[in-house]
Amino acid sequence: MASIIAIHTDGAASGNPGPGGYGIVMTSGSLRKEFSRGFRLTTNNRMELMAVVDALVKIKRPNCEVHIYSDSKYVVDSIEKKWIEKWKKKGFVKTKNTDLWKLLLPLLTKHKVQFHWVKGHASNIENNRCDYLAVQASRAIQLEEDKGYLQILKEN
Repeated sequence: MASIIAIHTDGAASGNPGPGGYGIVMTSGSLRKEFSRGFRLTTNNRMELMAVVDALVKIKRPNCEVHIYSDSKYVVDSIEKKWIEKWKKKGFVKTKNTDLWKLLLPLLTKHKVQFHWVKGHASNIENNRCDYLAVQASRAIQLEEDKGYLQILKEN
């Protein structure tokens, strides 16, 4: 029987918009991996969502049981309360971060994914680690461009 993959994520932005980053901790059985990325100009919600997208992309085997733990009500409620289904039916009109939601949707069909909300900045060790990774990534000297966010700025 395959192990459950636990994914813990967090995103951060200083200034919102401002420099931002995300952190990911992935575990399965005794395996553990950590990832982070930083961006010059972005928002906290984009970083929260991008962390989930990036983590799911990193899973190479199909049909895995995946549990995602996030302190982002924006991400968790969008899935659990089926807001994303309504946005999709309406063609994502007036939906923020459409580029990332469109990346996430097909990834959710590749696995059996469950979302879990966790309280941020509390006693959750993995969430605290993800927060640390996200903040450190946002403070890096070399930060990437969040091309999706830059496109949003051009359109508005």
